[in-house]
Amino acid sequence: MSKAEKSPPEPDSVEPTQVHQHAEPKLGGISSVSWSAAASATLHCLTGCAIGEVLGMVIGTTLGLHNAATVILSVALAFVFGYALTMRGVLRAGVGFTSALKVALAADTVSIVIMEILDNAIMIAVPGAMDAGITSPLFWSALAFSLLVAFLLTTPVNRWMISRGKGHAVVHAYHHH
Repeated sequence: MSKAEKSPPEPDSVEPTQVHQHAEPKLGGISSVSWSAAASATLHCLTGCAIGEVLGMVIGTTLGLHNAATVILSVALAFVFGYALTMRGVLRAGVGFTSALKVALAADTVSIVIMEILDNAIMIAVPGAMDAGITSPLFWSALAFSLLVAFLLTTPVNRWMISRGKGHAVVHAYHHH
């Protein structure tokens, strides 16, 4: 680590008091983390996930890839874009690449995994959605619905994680929203 880089705290845990700008006036635990903070963290993560998910679905569908290959591509791209967006802010704070990657892994992995399971399960479960083609309203409505469900079901998990100094709380040691 060069002298110009900031020395980061451990990326897998941050004291919940370090996310004070999102806290409600209650003492400790999950009740001290606002739903707004959890929704903001989830939306941040969903942005990267959605870019990768949509790109993967569009590429896979356009190329006529098998559904399994399309899902694998979508998941891979969701992780790439999800981590990249988090790393962008952390790198801007002067943290080195390796440390920024560790922060992104600690901050986003659980959230991305949950979102990707939900997104892809819905896309597979909606009859004809994966085979509809990118000009079909079915394709886009199923994809939009899958992202909405992923957001709604991941927000409580992120709230719980932030209340314990995990997940997106780790990023707040480096930048503030």
